Amino acid sequence: MGIQTDKVRFNVRGKIFETTATTLASAPRNSVFGAMFDDEWNLQANKEEYFIDRNPDCFSALLDLLGTGELHLPPNVSEKLLYREAHYYGLLEHVRTAKFCKLDCNRLTLASSVSGQASGNCTAISASPSGGCAVAHSRIVRLYDWTLEEHPPINFNYQIINNVGWIDSENIVISACKRPERQDSGLALFNSSTGDLRHSFELNHENHVKSFTAGAFCFNSDAKIAASCGTGTGIYGCGIWDQVTGKQTDFFHENFHSPLFSYPDRIQWLSGSKCLLVSKFYRPNGNDSWISLLDLRDKSMVWSWLYNNNKNSIRVDRQDHVFDAIAMEDNNSVCVVNWCDDLGFMDLRTTKGSIRWNSENYRRHMYTQPRYPTLKLHGGLLLSCINDNISMFSGPDWFLTSSLGKSSGSGAIRDFSIGGDRLFALHSEENVFDVWETPFPPNWTVT
Repeated sequence: MGIQTDKVRFNVRGKIFETTATTLASAPRNSVFGAMFDDEWNLQANKEEYFIDRNPDCFSALLDLLGTGELHLPPNVSEKLLYREAHYYGLLEHVRTAKFCKLDCNRLTLASSVSGQASGNCTAISASPSGGCAVAHSRIVRLYDWTLEEHPPINFNYQIINNVGWIDSENIVISACKRPERQDSGLALFNSSTGDLRHSFELNHENHVKSFTAGAFCFNSDAKIAASCGTGTGIYGCGIWDQVTGKQTDFFHENFHSPLFSYPDRIQWLSGSKCLLVSKFYRPNGNDSWISLLDLRDKSMVWSWLYNNNKNSIRVDRQDHVFDAIAMEDNNSVCVVNWCDDLGFMDLRTTKGSIRWNSENYRRHMYTQPRYPTLKLHGGLLLSCINDNISMFSGPDWFLTSSLGKSSGSGAIRDFSIGGDRLFALHSEENVFDVWETPFPPNWTVT
């Protein structure tokens, strides 16, 4: 870079600031300060002074951030005002870097709880890469940026939204139960900033476009999305689409009576083995539970586990009621969790799965309230949620390393998600979600 060391003078509402081109060049190219340089990072203009009609206290804090990498918040400046000014100058990422240290799930603290504007229960929460989140609530998705300010929601206008997930900070996918009178897709991609529909994912089967309900879905590194699909004519399976074009690339399906694809509750890409893990979990008075590993190259089922709900053993019935499952490719295993927070493991290298349980809590606990056992993986940690508690496990034998205690939300945790240096936990009652963060670094100070 050909950065000049000339002094630069700013007049910010009558308050004079002097700095150097070197300090300003630490701002990104698309920022207000980056625009002052040419392609070779030479200061373009030779003005004696630049006038800026913005808040001088925020300007001082942001200028100091560029020079030192530390953020000192003046006592008369609120965080919301600082975020607004940082957005104007194009320095939000600099503020984020100074404010948030890298996510450490073993050191999380409860930062805040957010109550929604609508009554009733929510179904899912998804953290955005930028530190915000999306909450599925009835027929709408409520959107929050990383400052936790709520933006205009996305109204999918379907019967109920099942799931929501971020492709990136600007693109969000929503799956939903279609209304009987609608003859279209239950899966769509939206612009998260504007709420505009980018495209619906059509399902084509036997040269006919099918109206379908979508549920669980996942993304892979090849810009593909896989989603569970169910049509009104008894066709169930997993559709695969291109994220960019919205075009269908494949459809793995079985008829209504097959246990292989009867509307799975979880779908997971296994990038190393080019396989897709599809799982159906226990529901009271429901069908059999099953987990299958599908090889996408030849559409063959290479591994499976099936639990028949008609077993005679009460003990096995109670313990083998699997509520969630997640594949851990590095360990060649699948982890499952039952209603009582028992963790079990199955070896993917065997031809047929059998569960090795790590604990037997089912005799000691009799739970009557709604529960939503959920598993996640993050940074080598296995996270398990039961009731209002999230536990972290690590190491080759998955020992408990830490736990998030009871939070301020009401009811059991319905869903949780990790992204953008935060963990979000959605409660089943009162439309509340909690925000967990790693404690602020020492350079976030008030002067």
